[in-house]
Amino acid sequence: MSTKIGVVGLGYVGLTLTAALADKGFTVYGADVSPAVLESLSRGRPHIFEPGIEDVFAARLGRNIHVGASLPKDTVDVAVISVSTPVDNITQRPNLANLAAAARVVAASCRPDTLVVVRSTVPVGTSRRVVLPELRAAWGEQVRLVMAPERTIQGQALRELVELPQVIGGLDAESLAAGIEFFNGLVRTVVPVSGLETAELVKLSNNCHTDLIYSFGNEIALIAERHGLDPLEVINAANVDYPRPDLAKPGYVGGGCLSKDPYIMIDSAGDRRPFLVGKARQLNEYLPIHVGETVVRMLIEARGRSLGARLAVLGWAYKGWPATDDMRGTPIATMMRVFSAAGVTVLGHDPMVTDDVIRQYGGEPVSLDKAFTDADAVLIINDHPDYRAIQVPEVLGAARPAFIYDSWRVLDSDAVMAAGVRYAGLGYLPPAPVASGSAAPAPQVVPA
Repeated sequence: MSTKIGVVGLGYVGLTLTAALADKGFTVYGADVSPAVLESLSRGRPHIFEPGIEDVFAARLGRNIHVGASLPKDTVDVAVISVSTPVDNITQRPNLANLAAAARVVAASCRPDTLVVVRSTVPVGTSRRVVLPELRAAWGEQVRLVMAPERTIQGQALRELVELPQVIGGLDAESLAAGIEFFNGLVRTVVPVSGLETAELVKLSNNCHTDLIYSFGNEIALIAERHGLDPLEVINAANVDYPRPDLAKPGYVGGGCLSKDPYIMIDSAGDRRPFLVGKARQLNEYLPIHVGETVVRMLIEARGRSLGARLAVLGWAYKGWPATDDMRGTPIATMMRVFSAAGVTVLGHDPMVTDDVIRQYGGEPVSLDKAFTDADAVLIINDHPDYRAIQVPEVLGAARPAFIYDSWRVLDSDAVMAAGVRYAGLGYLPPAPVASGSAAPAPQVVPA
């Protein structure tokens, strides 16, 4: 089994793989172009939150984990390329410059018999079209190349890197055999496929399917809202003992992969654009805008104005569970544009996100208790366990918010309404509670 591994790119994918390989006894040389990343890692302080990573680095840095600006010359047996492949905000086309540069680094630093593993998410055909020419320019025809996509979920990466089946596609039979041998030292199950392109499409298929099924739950929520219905009641009833795939609950869809990979899938399709992938992404990107506009409208209804209103936003990372501090694809980035245009002052809280980051996004950091007493309304964006544990009677003081928009429905809605506070959620807009002694208004259909 190969024991010396180079990892080029120490973002989330490269960092978690480095820790998992080192924990299995491999010697890993991690390389990154960011001085800040290298400085942090050299002190044993991972720049990305992921359970277990810090412990691995504390135990193994300087022993079988080494980090630097480049790979050691002619040292590693396997070189893994795990650099970012960002999508341009304007053109929505993937930028593969990092990938080509990483391939050149590997070609210059490694021996021709080194196994090269592409781990980055790329359009179909990229490993052959972009990486292979860089390697052949330096090594000639003696190239061993595989595509082995990363498919882990944040918060469980170290476990899933071992437990999830690893799909591997090779340039040729020799490359595939070398890739299988390498990953057998890390994972429980290897799934060989017929080539580089098949493995590339596997990764895109997984993530785009996830984006698609979540978008359908959001579609149901928007339709339910239009008719004054509860989307969770609809979805839960539809799923009871029904033998076809479960409907997904509505929710925001962000993160580094799901907000980017659909555009890479679209790019892979060339001139024949996919029917579903782009529409699903469009819907999921619209949801934060819709919620932001709904919250502003509710503030106007409750306070007569939005200008100067104070809104407490709980949950700034793109998801709450598994817990993460990742701000890529976070709904608040889109919502802040809506709130700013309406003159709303936004207070921010997240157990995983620093006050400095909240300020960078335009919020004013606030404690959890103050969020419920010092704001005109509360918006819960993610489902962090701290929010699930909130006891409503304990956080509501004499000065109460006009409403709580609970995107993930984690609070006790009965307790909220019993306190005289309006309760709402994704696709769920029941009327405000009726004051004691008042006649209840007739149910109203929410306007489009």
